[in-house]
Amino acid sequence: MINMFNLNLFKNIGFLLYLFVYLIFPYSAITQTLKVDFIKNLENSLNAKDLEFIRKNFRNEESQNIPKQFSKIINDFPNSKWKIKRLKSNTPDEDILRIKVLGEKIVNGEIYILESKFDYLFSIANGKIDEGIIKNLFTTIRNDNKKIDISFKIPNRVLTGSKYDIDIILNKPLEEVIIAGAIKPHQVNSLFEQEILLEPLASGGIFKITRAPSKPGIQIWSGIIAHPEGIITFTKSIDIVDKI
Repeated sequence: MINMFNLNLFKNIGFLLYLFVYLIFPYSAITQTLKVDFIKNLENSLNAKDLEFIRKNFRNEESQNIPKQFSKIINDFPNSKWKIKRLKSNTPDEDILRIKVLGEKIVNGEIYILESKFDYLFSIANGKIDEGIIKNLFTTIRNDNKKIDISFKIPNRVLTGSKYDIDIILNKPLEEVIIAGAIKPHQVNSLFEQEILLEPLASGGIFKITRAPSKPGIQIWSGIIAHPEGIITFTKSIDIVDKI
């Protein structure tokens, strides 16, 4: 039965599910040149929790909004480690940063491990990073010490209006044990107001067929797996494109 799980724990970690979702939205940053030293300085400032460095390098209202969001990560995962490297771009006047974040947090005596990776695509105009956007975001937060053998089969991009599969597979399904879980798409204007209700999973995971929006953009899915070995939350972004 579902009551075998400590579902009250979700009240304490529910905010973690959306921790990185804000990164999906475009924003602008400011810098002189995209050199190795800037990338290293950005990485060092994140690891040193130097919000002033970040605040100085964002413009307009984002100079206030972005540091607030980073503050949430720093408060919830004070020991988080950031790694940044530059990727080669095939598009002229576009740069790509690959960003990885690792961290952990203790909730009710349980250790939750955060792993997140995403690509940051942007162009430089008049010495400023312009039209930045996050793609290929995949974040998990789990307390099972990776004892759960799980596979996430969610595409990075799909065509507008097309059907596609989302499969979260438990590679070693349990017999006579009910595993709870759920998955839900985000609505842009209500990211922090949504709740995900757990339901029993009769099969070995979550298997969903869905349809992409009719317009290009980014679709975000988040979900939960509650297993006798622990809990896994995940967030994945999907690029919706009009041609592949």
